[in-house]
Amino acid sequence: MHNIPVNAPRRRLLAALALGASAPFASGASPAADERIASGAPGQVADARGCAVPIGGALRFDNAAVWSRLVALSGGAGSNWVVLGTAAEQPGHAAAQVVDVLRRHGAQAEALDVAPGAGAAAAVRDTALIAQVGAARGVFFCGGAQERIVDTLMPGGVDTPLLSAIRAVPSRGGVVAGTSAGAAIMSTTMFRDAQDVLTVLKGQLRPGREIDRGLGFVGSRLFVDQHFLRRGRIGRMLPMMVASGYTLGLGVDENTAAIVRGDDIEVIGGKGALLVDLSEARHAPVGGAFALQGARLSYLDRGDRYDLAARRFIPSPQKLADHAIDPNARDFQPYFPRARFWADILGDTTIVNAMSELMDSPAREAFGLAADLRPLPTDARPDLAFEFRLHKGADSLAWFTGAFGGEDYSVSNLRLDVRPVRLAQPLYKPWEA
Repeated sequence: MHNIPVNAPRRRLLAALALGASAPFASGASPAADERIASGAPGQVADARGCAVPIGGALRFDNAAVWSRLVALSGGAGSNWVVLGTAAEQPGHAAAQVVDVLRRHGAQAEALDVAPGAGAAAAVRDTALIAQVGAARGVFFCGGAQERIVDTLMPGGVDTPLLSAIRAVPSRGGVVAGTSAGAAIMSTTMFRDAQDVLTVLKGQLRPGREIDRGLGFVGSRLFVDQHFLRRGRIGRMLPMMVASGYTLGLGVDENTAAIVRGDDIEVIGGKGALLVDLSEARHAPVGGAFALQGARLSYLDRGDRYDLAARRFIPSPQKLADHAIDPNARDFQPYFPRARFWADILGDTTIVNAMSELMDSPAREAFGLAADLRPLPTDARPDLAFEFRLHKGADSLAWFTGAFGGEDYSVSNLRLDVRPVRLAQPLYKPWEA
């Protein structure tokens, strides 16, 4: 097969959708791309094994793709779930809302009364609550402040009896899921309180303050962050991963879930997740400021999967049926005429937009800036900013589809370098004749 101009299948796809057509389109991949993407078409992974499901926050109660899949993962209609509102300002109210939506999707769900405060020490040892967890096939952590979960279930870094019971759920084929704060606790190290992304990128990363122990439901080698694309949190993930020794990071966006089962990651829901691979990256600070070369970024859209062991990207059936983009193919015909400069690379979904446009343009690299243009008086380094350089490698690939009603890309193995730069003060002045 040959690489088909990307604008041609887009026009055909839109016309087909307008006519209500449902037949898939042939892939436009080059032979090299076909060889690299698969050893067989992706299919559903068997749901019999236990899994962890970090959800990026802002999960809508009408997101049936996520809620129904959670119930299916736990064994289907009638499966038992327990819900912990521990992280929330109003734990009972938050848990009741999730109980209701799980029941509407066929689960038998109950809230566990486990809230921070005077009664927490007794609750985490309550034999009745532990028995409820022991009978559950699913555990759901609500959003809020993740430190409330960790401080309640693992005070001083020691598992309570209730946490031990929760850990046993996936070992017998069940599910541990959590949204927002409930996703933050999924890795062994988590962000405790680090709302200002640029402050972390500038070097403020203190144990017990910005970072802390997590509960580690996804295992010890994968770092998880949430609200990821919406809040530009790649700026805080990179220094965290370097400081904590992670080579793999997963940033899950809002209203999106990632099913992590062993080495397999599958993204479902409304948006996507960014997979960060630092296995070949070099961290070389410049003048005491963070700098990184050779990170690999892959963007998983809904339905995409990733094999961590093989470092293999598996596009969704919709992407495989539509259009593959191989920028290294001799007959590559890009859709975008150039790669833009992104003035706020940490803006809402900007990193993924930059990745997608670069992959579908003739350029080999694209640049963006991470900077605070109105630094606080307390900022010790107001002129410190960071240049993000995205660039294509020999194995960089992308896929495009309009099957979801928009223009959706998946991207595999795009490179990223980050270097500190000095921001002009002021950045701009009034235009004068």
